[in-house]
Amino acid sequence: QVQLVESGGGLVPAGGSLRLSCAASGRTFSVYAVGWFRQAPGNEREFVAAIRRSGSSTYNADSVKGRFTVSRENAKNMVYLQMNSLKPEDTAVYYCAAAQASYSSLANEYDYWGQGTRVTVSS
Repeated sequence: QVQLVESGGGLVPAGGSLRLSCAASGRTFSVYAVGWFRQAPGNEREFVAAIRRSGSSTYNADSVKGRFTVSRENAKNMVYLQMNSLKPEDTAVYYCAAAQASYSSLANEYDYWGQGTRVTVSS
């Protein structure tokens, strides 16, 4: 089992940047693929980005391609989401999740979830 804690959210103007962090504890983190999801008020949770166990490959949603970058440091049990050129529509609670299977854009394929960190982008 693994526990996940997100941090780094906040209020930022449109065009700004934030880096979200996901800290893992418990079982060896490198056995898990990790995904980032977000949920805006009144919306369903949506996929943002994912990274393989080794960090050798990543996968981004079309809505964030070219703006968001996911990375990980297994030695530190950390995963990051660098968010640049933020837009008001990026406003949401962001969650990291860990999957024992391969990385995926489907929320139901992830086994463990953090509590989320709120990102608000002002126009």
